[in-house]
Amino acid sequence: MSQEIFLLPDVGEGLVEAEIVTWKVKVGDVVILNQPLVDIETAKATVELPSPCAGRVLALHGDVGDVMEVHKPLITFEVDGGAGASTPEPRNGEAPVGEGREAVLIGYGVANEDALATRKHRRTGSAGPLSSPSPAAVALVSSDSAPRSTPPVRLYAKQHGIDLSSLTGSGRDGLITRGDVERAVGNPAGALDVAPSRASVPITGPNTTSRFVGRDLESWSSGPKEERIPVKGVLRSMSDAMVQSAFSAPHAAVWVRVDATKTVELLAALKKHPNMAGLRLSPLTIIALAVCDAARHYPGINSSFDSSTNEVVVRRCVNLGIAADTPRGLIVPNIKGADQLDLVGMAEALNVLVDKARNGTTTPNEMIGTTLSITNVGPFGVDAAVPILPPGTGAILAMGRIAKAPWVVDDAVVVRHVVEIAMSFDHRQVDGAMASAVLSHIGRFLQDPATALLAG
Repeated sequence: MSQEIFLLPDVGEGLVEAEIVTWKVKVGDVVILNQPLVDIETAKATVELPSPCAGRVLALHGDVGDVMEVHKPLITFEVDGGAGASTPEPRNGEAPVGEGREAVLIGYGVANEDALATRKHRRTGSAGPLSSPSPAAVALVSSDSAPRSTPPVRLYAKQHGIDLSSLTGSGRDGLITRGDVERAVGNPAGALDVAPSRASVPITGPNTTSRFVGRDLESWSSGPKEERIPVKGVLRSMSDAMVQSAFSAPHAAVWVRVDATKTVELLAALKKHPNMAGLRLSPLTIIALAVCDAARHYPGINSSFDSSTNEVVVRRCVNLGIAADTPRGLIVPNIKGADQLDLVGMAEALNVLVDKARNGTTTPNEMIGTTLSITNVGPFGVDAAVPILPPGTGAILAMGRIAKAPWVVDDAVVVRHVVEIAMSFDHRQVDGAMASAVLSHIGRFLQDPATALLAG
C-alpha cells in the first residue's frame, strides 16, 4: 500500500482558488476510478471533481465552505501500488495519471458528449447503434454516491426539507433539477407521483433562480430584516467584471424597433415540420443567427481593444456568449464557432448551453473567449434594455419581448409582432456608424429571416 495526494487542479485558465461546496466522500470510504469526490466552485463555474485513482480516503484537507488554493492538497488516498510500484510525484497540480485513467471531469467532457450523441440519435431517428459509452459516462450514471444534482439544487432542497433520494431526476442522465425539487415542495407527500415536466422554458424568465429573488412572502414578513449574501465565486466574478467593464470601456448604445412577424411565423412553421421534431426553437435561435451573420458582414463588431498595445483585435470567428441567470448568479457561457452553425446546429448548441446553465454544469472552458454576446430580457416581459459589455468584447445585443403592436404597412395601421433590440458597444473600436449598420442588418434579418437564411 502507498499514499497518493490529490492536489486541487486548476480547472480553468489561471484560477488560483476554489471553494469546497459539497464533499461526496468521507474519511474511510473506498472509492473507484472516476467516482465523484467533491463539488468545488470557482469564479467561473461549479465543477464536480472525479477520483484520479481507486483506493481508500485517508484524509480530506478542507471543510465545506473553505476556500482552497490551487495545487494544494485536497485528498489523501491509500492505494494499492502493486509489487514494485511507486507513486509518481504530482505534476502541475494534477494527480498521477494511472493506466486506464480518464482525464476528464465527470459531468463535463466525455459524459456530455455521449449524452449529446444520444440526444441527436433520438432526434434524427437514425437506425444505427450508438457507440459504447465512455468509462466516465458509466461512472457518471452508475456511481453509488449521493443522488445526482447540482450544489444550488441540493441547497434549495435542504432549505425546504426535501430528501433528494426520494426524487426522480428529470435532467440529463437522471440529474435532479431545481424544478424537480420545486414540484416536491409543492407536493411533498406525493413527490414521487409528480410527473417531471420536460417543457422548454427560457434561459431567463419570470421564474428566475437568482439568489436575490424568489424569497417567499412569509420570510419577508417574519424573517430577519436584513440579509447579507457573501460575494464570492461566480457572483464575485460577475461583479468584478461588470465594474471593470463599466469603468474601463467607453460605452455607447443604439436601438431600433423591428417588425418580427415573419420571424414568429417562420418559427411556428418550423416547429410543425417533421424534420424539426424534438428540436427546441425560439426567437433566440434566429437572433443568434442574425448576430453571427452581421459579424461576417461587419467584422469590426467582433473585436476587442488591447489597451496594453493600443490595438484593436478583430476576430474572424464568433464565440457567441449568451447571458444566463442561474442559481449561482449571472454567467455568460459561449458557443464556440457559432458563425459556422446553421439553423439546426444553432438550435442544438443553444439547447445544450441552456440545459447546462440551468443545471449548473457549465464548464470553465465555456466561460472564456467570448467575442460577441446576447442577453434576452424578453421572457421577463421587458421591452428593452441597455446592457453592460462583458469585458474583452466589442458589443452585446439586448433583445426585448416580442409583442403585438400597431404598425404602419403601406400607409395602413395593422397589428404586427414587434420587438425592440438594443446594442451596447465599446466606442474605442466601434463607432456609431458601424454600430447602426450592424443593428440595421440584424433588424432586416428579423424582418425576413427565411430570405436571409437562404442567402447565406
